[in-house]
Amino acid sequence: MTEVEDDDAPAQRPTFNRLVSEFDQNAARTRRMRWLSQICEYWPLKRLASITDADIDTILRSYTTASDLVLPALDATNLDTRRHPKPQIILAGSGPGSPSLLTLATHCAIRTASVILADKLVPAPVLDLIPRRTPVHIARKFPGNAEAAQEELLALGLEALQKGHTVLRLKQGDPYIYGRGAEEYAFFREKGYTPMVLPGITSSLSAPLFAAIPATHRSVADQVLICTGTGRRGAAPDPPPYVPTQTVVFLMALHRLSSLVDALTGDLLTPESEEQAARPKPWPKETPCAVIERASCPDQRVIRSTLQHVCAAVEEEGSRPPGLIVVGWSCEVLTDLKGKGRWIVEEGFAGFQALESGADSLSELVKGTGLDEGSGKESMQSISMEQAALSVR
Repeated sequence: MTEVEDDDAPAQRPTFNRLVSEFDQNAARTRRMRWLSQICEYWPLKRLASITDADIDTILRSYTTASDLVLPALDATNLDTRRHPKPQIILAGSGPGSPSLLTLATHCAIRTASVILADKLVPAPVLDLIPRRTPVHIARKFPGNAEAAQEELLALGLEALQKGHTVLRLKQGDPYIYGRGAEEYAFFREKGYTPMVLPGITSSLSAPLFAAIPATHRSVADQVLICTGTGRRGAAPDPPPYVPTQTVVFLMALHRLSSLVDALTGDLLTPESEEQAARPKPWPKETPCAVIERASCPDQRVIRSTLQHVCAAVEEEGSRPPGLIVVGWSCEVLTDLKGKGRWIVEEGFAGFQALESGADSLSELVKGTGLDEGSGKESMQSISMEQAALSVR
């Protein structure tokens, strides 16, 4: 990059003459290191190996100050030349993790989009389905930077749409289950681009299934409640009251597991608050629960315990994000913890080998539907959306 020496040059940033304090420099350095640790944890090796000096330069400039936002340039020479008849924005869920759980519609969108904006939690096997010629931007979200990263994705999506591209906003799970899907829908619609929304299998219901936990059971649980452990701007939401026949799934809660368990069991109540009739009924500490991490992926892990011991279990076993916690008596319907200690750990996921006999990979399965790379665009136009919404089986 050629340095600009003329203060009045067009390339000169408006913050050139702003006083930079030691606090600013330390804060920027902290943000860069936190983002670096996040991408090393979540990004696939192929993506990490392809990082260039230009990427690093963009990253460093992006975190010069908390308020400045430097968008990575969309290189028109590298963009796929495929075009939708008009600019199109697609909000799609990628499911809990395994590419076998993608819907046909989302797989079509992955193969035909000309720009893809992906959540950082979308796993490597799903990202591997993206054609090499398609530019991909992975969200730079970490605690304290979520809002700025979200604004960056929206700005990148709008820029690509204005250039006539088909933009796929690829999310984990389902776009409308704690995925900001409705917020993004409203944003793009306000800008004149009404999104197409493709559902995804939500981890809040599929992860318990892969851990042999029925969310409902006629004899145990007649209700399912899906909660977030992290509200707006990182605030902790109020805990749900104890309902014996309810299964509760907490998303985005493992980073504050201890405070969540204390809130559920009533350990955070003071003598004054206990006198208030409006306080929720506390959960018994012997209530079974399960921490499910990287559901449907080969390194899936399930930690089965109770509210009394689950914090000690996670502290000793460590964390393997992304994950969620399921609380309720349905956790012991198919797995009995009695006499097995304070917790048990189950490693691995067998996958869908029985379904994939005769097919070497998901791509082979998809070829049987006529959605292979060579005819992806034509096939996507010929099938109905009802057919496209069916999961690959």
